[in-house]
Amino acid sequence: MTWSEMQPLLEQACWDTLYMVGWSTLIAVVGGLPLGVLLVLTDRGGLLRNVVANKVIGQVVNVARSMPFIILMVALMGFTRSITGTTIGREAAIVPLAVGAIPFFARLVETAVREVDGGLVEAVQSMGGNTWTIVRKVLVPEALPSLIASTTTTIVALIGYSAMAGTVGAGGLGDIAIRYGYQRFETELMWITVAVLAVVISLIQFAGDYAARSLYRRGGTSGPAPKLRLLKASTADTKTV
Repeated sequence: MTWSEMQPLLEQACWDTLYMVGWSTLIAVVGGLPLGVLLVLTDRGGLLRNVVANKVIGQVVNVARSMPFIILMVALMGFTRSITGTTIGREAAIVPLAVGAIPFFARLVETAVREVDGGLVEAVQSMGGNTWTIVRKVLVPEALPSLIASTTTTIVALIGYSAMAGTVGAGGLGDIAIRYGYQRFETELMWITVAVLAVVISLIQFAGDYAARSLYRRGGTSGPAPKLRLLKASTADTKTV
């Protein structure tokens, strides 16, 4: 197979992979962020302590995370068909990708939020801040560098999942590697696909690490005192309104 034949295949496969990963990442962040924060808030010592709810949510997350993606994809075929009308193609692949990524990202969010300094939370509570104010002004902003790193990890994992989705007709780079590299013995195309995946993952990891470090340095230079003054002003504005 010549490069002129491989190029359009690789271009389309790259766009399909980015499409699947992009939408599934967005859904994972929208669904996993509140779920991870809720796991922290409902835990022992949390602002919304509810041990039963925490155990139930945690168990659901654990079960979903423990299921291999290829099995999850098959198990969700009926659900996928009811949403997209089909079980093949890049749109259909987004459903199991998102379902698998939400609990994965939720656990990363939980870990990131637990790292926030409890002194800031207590300070906002002493100023009369409610739970929503603490989440919006303290927990999420202070955990943002770790959340960016968690999002990067999730994207990299989803790229691997999308390659597995290619084995059942989802398209993307995984589909190219299977159909041409494995089934048609186009070894050169398979190794080019591997190289493209490596480059894409490296670029995403670099961008995520750079963003996380930039946010961490920006937050670290402000120190606790300016943060508390800003939180105090925000709390006062909330009370006034």
